[in-house]
Amino acid sequence: MIKPFSVHVSQQVLDDLKLRLDLTRWPDQITGSEWNYGTDLSYLKELVEYWQKTFDWRKVETEINSYPNFMADIDGHQIHFMHIKGKGKRSVPLIITHGWPGSFLEMVKLIPLLTEDPYFSFDLVIPSVPGFGFSGKIIHPGCDSEFVADIWHQLMMELGYQRYGAQGGDIGSGISTWLSLKYPSPIIGLHLNYISGSYKPYIADGERLSEEILAFQKAGAEWSAREGAYASIQATKPLTAAYGLNDSPVGLCAWIVEKFKGWSDHNGNIENSFTKDELLANITLYWITQTIHSSMRIYNENSKNPLVFKKNEQVTVPLGFAKFPKELPTPPRSYIERGFNNIQHWTTMPAGGHFAAMEQPELLSKDIINFFSGLVYEH
Repeated sequence: MIKPFSVHVSQQVLDDLKLRLDLTRWPDQITGSEWNYGTDLSYLKELVEYWQKTFDWRKVETEINSYPNFMADIDGHQIHFMHIKGKGKRSVPLIITHGWPGSFLEMVKLIPLLTEDPYFSFDLVIPSVPGFGFSGKIIHPGCDSEFVADIWHQLMMELGYQRYGAQGGDIGSGISTWLSLKYPSPIIGLHLNYISGSYKPYIADGERLSEEILAFQKAGAEWSAREGAYASIQATKPLTAAYGLNDSPVGLCAWIVEKFKGWSDHNGNIENSFTKDELLANITLYWITQTIHSSMRIYNENSKNPLVFKKNEQVTVPLGFAKFPKELPTPPRSYIERGFNNIQHWTTMPAGGHFAAMEQPELLSKDIINFFSGLVYEH
């Protein structure tokens, strides 16, 4: 069952948000420490003042509702998705998956870039991962990236797409990888701008790894020790953190905005990468849907079912990879090739970070077009 969907948040919810922002109890901060201990107090106060006085959620709603939105019932799970048909003579179905702490809103800048070319375009399917945005929350165990991939495949079949492409970053890259691993025949190609953090290709017992791979593993461990506290909490005790984050909009804002600052290519100023409106649209979406806990849970679920390849297990569909310079630690190509044996396209980007669709929509969309147009015109 697929039904049209539009967003209208009750005024009561928005009024309650304003009241809670007014009643914030602020912590102190070590003088001059800026972002070194977490989200900078002075920037957060500036952002929250903008949230109270200037930001307009109704504008965001209008933008969302300007595109076709739907709600699908897949095996009893409510899945929200945007579905925008391409205008090209050839149009490739493409499912694009967001990650955490992003949302489907990350992809909005890609829509005109991928749908409006008169010759080659995409039929875009942009879903909200279960537990994120307007999709339903799954309150039984087991909603990991593999589980979501199964839902995505059913969704694309329901929409009548016998063959389609997949694209993703962050958790979306893991979901898209599982999709390609489990359902290779309908997948035209897989385009990623991140490799799942839990990814491990098959390595035989006693095999000596190259210096390049050992250096990557060391860098990843160092990054995790320095930056990975959030992931440890979300993979182990997400509910404990969720009480405060679901109750305090400023707490929620601090938890999310720190990642947008830490993982983007901004030369020291977060607003070189994102406007306040863009940051707050995403944060407000988490607030109004009360999805911080349900979104964090996928870390816990994925920790029980990581993307670890067995002997002779590989992604065989064509892979296109876009490597952005300020991305989280990315495996070297030699390590990726062990699990993805059909890399057909590899781009080292001049700028951009983890939130590529928001930071560098032109670079990312051009790379997606180059990869898929090459595959489609060859076959």
